[in-house]
Amino acid sequence: MANPKSSHAADSGSARQAKYGATAALYVLIIIAVLVLINWLANRYNKSFDTTANKRYTLSEQTAKIIKDLKGDATITYIDRTAAFDQARGLLDRYKNLSPKIKINYVDFAKDPTVARSYNVKFPGTAYVEIGGKREEAKSFTEEGITGAFIHAIKGGTKKICFVQGSGEHRLDETGPSGLSDFKNSLVKENYEAVSISLLERPEVPADCTVTVVAGPQYDYPQPEVDALQKYVESGARALFLVDPPLKMGKTNISENPALHKLLDSWGVTANDDLVLDPSPLGQFFGIGPQVPLITAYETHPIVADLHAATGFPLAESLTIQNKGKASVQKLFSTAERTLATSNLAAASVSLDDPKNKKGPFVLAAAGTYSTGKPNSEGRFVVVGNSGFIANNFIGFNANNDLAMNTLNWLASDEDLISIRPKQAEDRRLNVNAAQMRVFLWLVLIALPVFIIGAGISIFLKRR
Repeated sequence: MANPKSSHAADSGSARQAKYGATAALYVLIIIAVLVLINWLANRYNKSFDTTANKRYTLSEQTAKIIKDLKGDATITYIDRTAAFDQARGLLDRYKNLSPKIKINYVDFAKDPTVARSYNVKFPGTAYVEIGGKREEAKSFTEEGITGAFIHAIKGGTKKICFVQGSGEHRLDETGPSGLSDFKNSLVKENYEAVSISLLERPEVPADCTVTVVAGPQYDYPQPEVDALQKYVESGARALFLVDPPLKMGKTNISENPALHKLLDSWGVTANDDLVLDPSPLGQFFGIGPQVPLITAYETHPIVADLHAATGFPLAESLTIQNKGKASVQKLFSTAERTLATSNLAAASVSLDDPKNKKGPFVLAAAGTYSTGKPNSEGRFVVVGNSGFIANNFIGFNANNDLAMNTLNWLASDEDLISIRPKQAEDRRLNVNAAQMRVFLWLVLIALPVFIIGAGISIFLKRR
């Protein structure tokens, strides 16, 4: 005769097993459903988070602005070996994620030599941007190169930026610290042509100059040269004036340039012939002295509205602005209240404690328009109390290049290009000496493994 207790126990055990099995199956189904949902959301909403210090895996504001403003479809064609496609997808997919108008096309030049030849490929790993039947080659497989190709394809023909030479200005092709070769490269990347002109032999700005730049003359401009610049702007053209304080320190001897300053004054911008000093400890963080005033706050003008990082101006003078005659002037930015200005421009060194120093804030840059009386033909001009901020040794300082390029964009009526540009990848290597390497050797290769092995043996013995 069967024992009813054992039968009941068996039934209870079976019921518990069925319950646990059902619960486990439910958990498995829930986990599978969650994973399916996560994958569905990931495919539908492709989002990523860049936690690198310099936002290495995030496209710049300028790139995002250009891509989102596309009027039609665009194709990026990448030509390389199939094995290299995965490495390229990281950058190209970031472009694709910005807009559904972006299509990515991969071509293996070995498997499809005819297609590759039609692109006139010079070397593998090259990208091409095609918009509305126009094709542009990216100068490099970087964000800077690809975005530059987009700009060339969208804008078409180049605009000419003319730099006045002949009176000690910064030289366009000079690669030294005071040259403008890096600035020239930035212009070329945004579809501008940078050329040098002289107004000494023939005092007339060439008609094909979209913008004319006066980049820190050290010597006086003769009146015919100034008259040519005045006629140029007042007839509806565009110009950038970068003026420096008339320093007389050591070998530095910058003329006061009265004729040029008189012209700027007639448009409502007066150069004050002083040297702005910034005693902020923030300068020490950047490794610069008080002779480089820092700007961290900007006005609402399109040139500076998107700037959020600091800009620096080595050996700058202050400006006084007012609307005058047919010219309307707007401040771009001023120094902080802590800044000072000295009129002692011949001293070997400057003193922050001189009671004769003027107290800030001081205007360092202004943008203006000149009414020609004709519709849609106003003249534009920008005056900055410093030219060194675009030189090779300072153009890479924080947002200096963005400020310089935004200024040229506004003057050339390319407001759609005004933004924050791609940054060069930072070199964030870890530099250690021999003693530090020995410490790492002992800690990582010896001490840490010995500690882990000892801990394991100790736990094993305790459990036994």
